[in-house]
Amino acid sequence: MSIHREGFRIILTATLLLGLLNFGIHSWLGEGIVFSLILAASLIFYILIVQFFRNPTRVTPISNQHIIAPADGKVVVIEEVEEPEYFKDKRRQISIFMSPLNVHVNRYPISGKVAYQKYYPGKYLVAWHPKSSTENERTTVVVQGEKGAVLFRQIAGAVARRIICYSKESAAATQGNEFGFIRFGSRVDIFVPLDCQVNVKLGEKTVGGETILAVYP
Repeated sequence: MSIHREGFRIILTATLLLGLLNFGIHSWLGEGIVFSLILAASLIFYILIVQFFRNPTRVTPISNQHIIAPADGKVVVIEEVEEPEYFKDKRRQISIFMSPLNVHVNRYPISGKVAYQKYYPGKYLVAWHPKSSTENERTTVVVQGEKGAVLFRQIAGAVARRIICYSKESAAATQGNEFGFIRFGSRVDIFVPLDCQVNVKLGEKTVGGETILAVYP
């Protein structure tokens, strides 16, 4: 277990601010029930911030037959849809909702080459809203692999206001490696070919970089 690099500045800032806050309150009030409550609340808040940026080691079952979950969370959508941005045909959409308690590292579902990457500014509808996939702030990435191309999309939500994507067009993508990070909850959509066998069910919890979402025929 390590701390993700996206959290270093935030954790340092929180450490300084909470330290100064508690030092000031202690200097003003001294020991007592009020100071103890504020100190306890500060520690809980600090632990929540640190756990949000945790980056556990993941062991990816590398295979060109597998499409791996790009994020930790809960499967909230499995449906056949028209994908209008890149493929412009029917695909199977699998959506994973990430709560603030989930690991927020995003990982490549397949290996190959990044064929497409685009950022869109947008709204901040709640992540489970049907229109969040097309109207919210988002980043779309397409990786072309041996078995075909897969599109996946980072979507901001009502709380998540910072999408980080490291993917660049024409760059190599390795299954299970990081491609981005989303701060404070949101969702990731992935669009797979219709002939793939979906390996998860609605409500199932996924582990980014490990859970096999779908299998190529």
